[in-house]
Amino acid sequence: MSPGYHLMELPTKVLIGDGVIEKLGEFVTDKGPRKTVISSGSQVTSKVRATVECALGRKPVWVEVTAADTQNVDKVTRAARGAGRIVGVGGGKSVDVGKLAAFQLGIPFYSVPTSASHDGISSPFASLRGLDRPYSVKAKPPVGILADIEVISSAPKRLLASGCGDLVSKLTAVKDWQLAHEVTGEYYGGYSASLALMSADVVLDGSKTMGRFGKGSVRDLVEALISTGVAAGIAGSSRPCSGSEHLFSHYLDVLEPGVGLHGEKCGIGTIMMARLHGLNWKRVRNALTNVGAPVRASTIGIGDSQVVQSLVKASTIRPDRYTILSERKLDYRSASALAKATGVI
Repeated sequence: MSPGYHLMELPTKVLIGDGVIEKLGEFVTDKGPRKTVISSGSQVTSKVRATVECALGRKPVWVEVTAADTQNVDKVTRAARGAGRIVGVGGGKSVDVGKLAAFQLGIPFYSVPTSASHDGISSPFASLRGLDRPYSVKAKPPVGILADIEVISSAPKRLLASGCGDLVSKLTAVKDWQLAHEVTGEYYGGYSASLALMSADVVLDGSKTMGRFGKGSVRDLVEALISTGVAAGIAGSSRPCSGSEHLFSHYLDVLEPGVGLHGEKCGIGTIMMARLHGLNWKRVRNALTNVGAPVRASTIGIGDSQVVQSLVKASTIRPDRYTILSERKLDYRSASALAKATGVI
């Protein structure tokens, strides 16, 4: 049965708009004598370093993040001992690594995304390789999120399309949550579920416009990704944002680490899980096609056998999380038929 209470943790503030990266110094309100540590990839650092340092008014400690793994978390954590705050500047790996390092040290974390490839920019969860589990772990949400639309709009279109894949996945994540509530009595939060579904509809209803990735569409994408992270904070778990489609993606990570982007794999998974749930999976597939996200596994270098095995084994990633895969218990034949019927393989 569900508990009678849960803790909600949410970002304190969000600053979004063109050129707002120049306001980072004003945005970081807990400034003090202790140093600021920035976790960032090398390419992002070269693009925004001068602007960030000028905005902060004092030179921070830059730590290059090369992968979303425990080694990089340790590197940032060592550099941030005695620091007042960590700022994650960049894509998903820089934000997740900085978020977990700040959580371990008990210091504030600020999220400054330079792309919009998944909802980790605002959620209280971090997804890293090298943990004792192949899925996201609970940390804390960023104290603040600063999203410069001018910067994010210049990100590669593949990253933006991946963000759309992560958004549509909320459709099946919520259905899985509803199913778990009906079958196991697990807590279900209608408001956080509605917020997640509304964010998915940004792509499902407006994919043709979204796929052009003009500044207006990119702002909608970023705001929707922030909202899904908030939905997870309200729910007190990743339930409104992560279901069977994420378990499928995580199992692919086990089989083929580093192949394909998180949002791409979740989007592909959503197509198949939507069919299992009896939803309009063709609508999902069309929306992903319109935004330039992959709908066939081979497009991102994933083989047919990996897709089928992941469908069969995905529920073992989190046996405690009841989803449509727990209900249907696919074998290799039925998994192959599902993947073929939806055009994934």
